[in-house]
Amino acid sequence: GIVSQIIPAFARKQLFGYASMVYATASIAILSFIVWAHHMFTTGMPVTAQLFFVYATMLIAVPTGVKIFNWIATMWRGSMTFETPMLFAIGFIFVFTMGGFTGLILAVTPIDIQMQDTYYVVAHFHYVLVAGSLFALFAGYYYWGPKWTGFMYNETRGKIHFWNSLIWFNVTFFPMHFLGLAGMPRRYADYPAQFTDFNMVASIGAFGFGLTQVYFLFFVVIPLIKGGKKAADKPWEGAEGLEWTVPSPAPFHTFETPPVFK
Repeated sequence: GIVSQIIPAFARKQLFGYASMVYATASIAILSFIVWAHHMFTTGMPVTAQLFFVYATMLIAVPTGVKIFNWIATMWRGSMTFETPMLFAIGFIFVFTMGGFTGLILAVTPIDIQMQDTYYVVAHFHYVLVAGSLFALFAGYYYWGPKWTGFMYNETRGKIHFWNSLIWFNVTFFPMHFLGLAGMPRRYADYPAQFTDFNMVASIGAFGFGLTQVYFLFFVVIPLIKGGKKAADKPWEGAEGLEWTVPSPAPFHTFETPPVFK
């Protein structure tokens, strides 16, 4: 009653979103310390220990799911525009979620014993790692690049970089799930002929993904550093925060006078 009167409905939703994200992040940080033996199911550990690490690994999927739903809910019914930073953010959610599902599968001991040190683990790891770090870094670079350099990147080139990264990444690592399910171990110098086709597809995808990052360096990063279209102080319509109230790039002394908080 009193809370409803003091805090409007929209603000309550925002507070709930912030709190759920904080608690989910803290839960992941704590649980991540007690899941380490899910890499060691094939070492002959006791069944009791296997059960503990299975449950602990599955439990970490709960706050991770909260984070994913939180990200999606943030976009729900929003007036979104699909510039390159937003595309990489959405691509991050898509790829990261796929990596999370395969991680949940590997948490089950009987399955993990079969999949241990196969290309299925390689695929899972990269779906989490590339999405969790690389795609998020690209989103941040395109979003804050104009503020860092003072120049706007070329939107067409940015979208070329995104779509090629997303497509070639999946061409590279998605076939590895099937290689792992078929029993191909990781860290192999050679392999039976039955694995040739999927390995060829993955190799083509890897070259495509690598060349896409070369394109990013020479056609996005270097031109952005050298100059181009001058970036506005606030190049994004929905941008909020003190960094968007100062010129692009930010001056050496960011604020000569204390900023006004709203």
